[in-house]
Amino acid sequence: MMNDYIVRATAANAQIRAFAATTKNLVEFARNAHGTSPVATAALGRLLTAGAMMGSMLKDEDDLLTLQIKGDGPLHGVTVTADSKARVKGYVDNPQVMLPPNAIGKLDVGGAVGHGILTVIRDLGLKEPYVGQTALQTGEIAEDLTYYFATSEQIPSSVGLGVLMEKNNTVKQAGGFIIQLMPFAEDAVIDRLEENLKKIQSVTSMLDQGHTPEEMLCTVLEGMEVEITDIIPTEFYCNCSKERIEKAIISIGEKDIDEMIREGKEIEVKCHFCNMGYHFSVEELKHLLKKAKKK
Repeated sequence: MMNDYIVRATAANAQIRAFAATTKNLVEFARNAHGTSPVATAALGRLLTAGAMMGSMLKDEDDLLTLQIKGDGPLHGVTVTADSKARVKGYVDNPQVMLPPNAIGKLDVGGAVGHGILTVIRDLGLKEPYVGQTALQTGEIAEDLTYYFATSEQIPSSVGLGVLMEKNNTVKQAGGFIIQLMPFAEDAVIDRLEENLKKIQSVTSMLDQGHTPEEMLCTVLEGMEVEITDIIPTEFYCNCSKERIEKAIISIGEKDIDEMIREGKEIEVKCHFCNMGYHFSVEELKHLLKKAKKK
């Protein structure tokens, strides 16, 4: 089984910077953890893939990135966070969404997401995180990120993302690319890139034919001397722990903890991001109540 990884590259004498990824394993991990329907898996998988590539763009080790989509469709929202090591985690608000295929017979991610807002939060260790927001264009996620880069970061970009499902609803393929033009890119380079983008197949088609991220970039950037600069592993990684969940319980306040204790039953709290369950006995809750009172 091929591991998930991201390729970083430049092309046309560094007038273009590019990223491509294969993310089948991490998307399947997310599907399994959250029990997502095919269309929810596709939406989450696309945003996880984008998050991994955008995480790898972060400069400092402790930098964090959050991508959040809020829409009026039945999925309601998708949230992904990534670190600079391209480790990602994420969830959808409504994992069970079922929708008929769209007009071209594909999973209707745009219909599941609906109209709404894409928010990108970069926590770069400064007092305030950098927040960029744009209106969703199609809800299909790749086009929405393309629009975000162009309007919010003023970087002309092309984003391609894809998740392909097996008949049994597990993940067959997942991956994507982000191509960005540098400010000094010449017209001839821009024209060639636009021509290439018109010709290429979808990300899912390329992955289904066995294209690696390297081959995907060579197809998209054909005739532009691609230079691979880095290969970065990527994975679904959640840093939740019982200790973190304890802090979350303490933060809800004495009254609510007291109510849980009165019910006299063990409780289970699940992590939003990976669905891992943490159990707390009545005795443990009493201990947390004491801590909450000290606050």
